[in-house]
Amino acid sequence: MEGGSRFYRFAYKVGFHPWEDLVTYEPFAVKLNELFDREEESREPPYGRALDLGCGSAIWGVELAKRGWGVTGVDLVEDALERARERVSNEGVAMTVVRGDVTDLGPSGIEPGYDLIVDTGTFHGLLPEQRLAMGREVDRVADAGATVLIDAFAPRRRGPLPSGASQSDIETAFPGWTVTDVVEADPEASGIAKVFRFDERFYRLRRETP
Repeated sequence: MEGGSRFYRFAYKVGFHPWEDLVTYEPFAVKLNELFDREEESREPPYGRALDLGCGSAIWGVELAKRGWGVTGVDLVEDALERARERVSNEGVAMTVVRGDVTDLGPSGIEPGYDLIVDTGTFHGLLPEQRLAMGREVDRVADAGATVLIDAFAPRRRGPLPSGASQSDIETAFPGWTVTDVVEADPEASGIAKVFRFDERFYRLRRETP
């Protein structure tokens, strides 16, 4: 998945990772946690297995582990994974972090059985063929009743930043799934988010029933 990871390799190498601050940025964090709440409604932990695709430094994987999910995070960027391992250790949670490609999870030992699959910024930076491959891998590893949550910028050219993805792009890559909800991720967008017009949204997907 070379095309999708160059920016992040460079960003982590130079210490540029503002997305890590989103865990304490209330508008974004509140919306995402509300989506997590929905998956846990009327249940008790442990909630099941969660897969954090393109986990970066594991800010959201750690949050899911704290909530009671059994979490595996996968990323290609070694500098990000080092930060993830450190975060997991510092927080004292049980989370597995592996190096791998979201378009080809098998070599990383990612096997079927995940109840929740979360992507907070990977899909919208992939090339079209990579998006299709990611969709096939999610199909393979998702349990029958799984939910997929995808965070994506609106499609627009932004230089080296992710170009974004539309609902149509997501539906094309996940043909066996239905987008059940579209939630504005940052209704109070300011600063860099406003300058680059991220228009960020969360997409909730569920498998289509025959």
